[in-house]
Amino acid sequence: MSSSIAAGQIAAVREFNRFYTRQLGVLGQHLMDSPYSLTEARVLYELAHREMPLAKDMGAALGLDAGYLSRIVQSFVDGGLIKRTPSPAGRRQYLLALTAKGRAAYADLERRSVRDVGEMLERVPESERPRLTQAMAVIERLLDGGSHAPPVLRSPRPGDIGWVVQSHGAAYAAEYGFDASFEALIAEIAGTFLATYDPGRERCWIADVDGAQAGSVFLVRDSDEVAKLRLLLVTPQARGQRLGERLVQEAVGFARQCGYRKVTLWTHSILIAARRIYQNAGFTLVATEPHRSWGQDLIGETWELRL
Repeated sequence: MSSSIAAGQIAAVREFNRFYTRQLGVLGQHLMDSPYSLTEARVLYELAHREMPLAKDMGAALGLDAGYLSRIVQSFVDGGLIKRTPSPAGRRQYLLALTAKGRAAYADLERRSVRDVGEMLERVPESERPRLTQAMAVIERLLDGGSHAPPVLRSPRPGDIGWVVQSHGAAYAAEYGFDASFEALIAEIAGTFLATYDPGRERCWIADVDGAQAGSVFLVRDSDEVAKLRLLLVTPQARGQRLGERLVQEAVGFARQCGYRKVTLWTHSILIAARRIYQNAGFTLVATEPHRSWGQDLIGETWELRL
């Protein structure tokens, strides 16, 4: 074990494990007032979601001792829950499948699980439930080696526009030293979008990664023929997945559908990654202008894309 792992971190994970197993009720002899232990219920789950697996393969997937799994399988065969068929591969290998009785037993377990988790979530304020499930997704991702589910682009929900304002303010202050007046500008742009939103000609996309907000972009009407691309953002944690490119492509595609002839945007020379995204999307730099804003000396840039 690495010496960089603090004893307090180990203790915190162990305490969470003890807490959550109590919450799920897995410490009792039977799970959710059913006739089955946690391991037996998991075997039923796997059989319900696999197409006649080999017993040895299912044991490997669940990390179960072969003898222990064999006893569970024999118990289920005796109870009429599963059928065991010799594998064509031979060598005393068996294919497993649920019987009608076994499928009914699994369906009952599924109903109990949905009921119990629903009751647990009812104790959490509705506004906090997304935060809870997002935290669970983070735990799963980090303990599974840091893999990400594919990013999802969606329309904004209540609270998302406030997140856009806060995230821009925090990111630009941390990375470029912008002062609070920049966040005020973002709040003004976002507020105008909400107040004058034209759903037929304007759109906002929020990117989710593992259930948490990770990026944004807006397309707003400037005139009947010209749209503006605004508020492109990808959080530091979500970078490296070409999420900025996806957001810009989505906005440009929508602009074409709306019949705009041109998309413009305003950015700054210091935003190297964003400029590269715009250039790769076909935008052309058409004007530059030095200015002092948000506590910084900057060079503003206007870019255009003709559709």
